[in-house]
Amino acid sequence: MKKIINPFVESKKHDYKCFGCSPLNESGLKLEFWDAGDEIICKWVPHKHMEGYTKILHGGIQALILDEIASWTVYTKCETAGVTANIDVKYKHPLAITDQEIVIKAKIDTVNKRLATINTSIENHEGKVCAIGKVTYFIFPKDMAKEKYNYPGIEAFYE
Repeated sequence: MKKIINPFVESKKHDYKCFGCSPLNESGLKLEFWDAGDEIICKWVPHKHMEGYTKILHGGIQALILDEIASWTVYTKCETAGVTANIDVKYKHPLAITDQEIVIKAKIDTVNKRLATINTSIENHEGKVCAIGKVTYFIFPKDMAKEKYNYPGIEAFYE
């Protein structure tokens, strides 16, 4: 597995406050990602203040995590930027907040000139799948992604 570099930290400095992935957002999740070949992986520990029902990670936070890893899949596997067109989340089992690491995974299902569909999942610390998502991203042409959406190019994500 290769660590994916977050190039937005340096390029946007203090105005980069993405709730999902910015290490500069004191209230954010600070997610980090790894490239495992055909999958993007994120390991993360949920915290009590993100609780929905007692001791269960809020479903909205779970949806956000699935959307965020899909975005990083677009950056690295489609080599462009995009925006969420649709997200369909199915909650399979309650995701308990246990102060233990969970694993989020994403893999491209289909991609064409305008849309990428990404299959995503969240596994609890025991490896049980608790949520799955099918996320559809509207993807931008590479030149537009660079000019209008600050996409730094695929080389910026890897050493």
